[in-house]
Amino acid sequence: MSQEQPNLDYIDRLSGDDEAFKQKFLAILKGEFPEEQKEYMESLQNGDAKKTALIVHKLKHKFNILSLYQGYEIAVDYEKALHTGDFSMHPNFMSVLDRIESYLKTI
Repeated sequence: MSQEQPNLDYIDRLSGDDEAFKQKFLAILKGEFPEEQKEYMESLQNGDAKKTALIVHKLKHKFNILSLYQGYEIAVDYEKALHTGDFSMHPNFMSVLDRIESYLKTI
C-alpha cells in the first residue's frame, strides 16, 4: 500500500469559488503547522507524554484538512498511546508530519 499524500481537496470543497478564503485558510495552515510541529518535537524531547498528546490532538485535525485520513487514524491511535506514556508510534507520526511539511512548501 502506498503512502497517502496531502492534497487540497477538502479545502477546495470548503472554499468553493472563494479564492480569497482559500488563500487565507492556507496562510493560517502554513503559519500554524510549523509552530505546532516545533512544539511537538520539544515535548517529545522532554518526554512529556501529556503535552505531546495535546499537540498530537491539535495536529491531527490538520491531517483531515489535508485529506490524510490514514494519517488521522495514526494520530488518533498515537494520542491514545501517549495517554499511557507510550511514544512508540512516533516514527509513523513523524512520517505524516514530514509529508505535510514537504507539501506545504509546494503550495
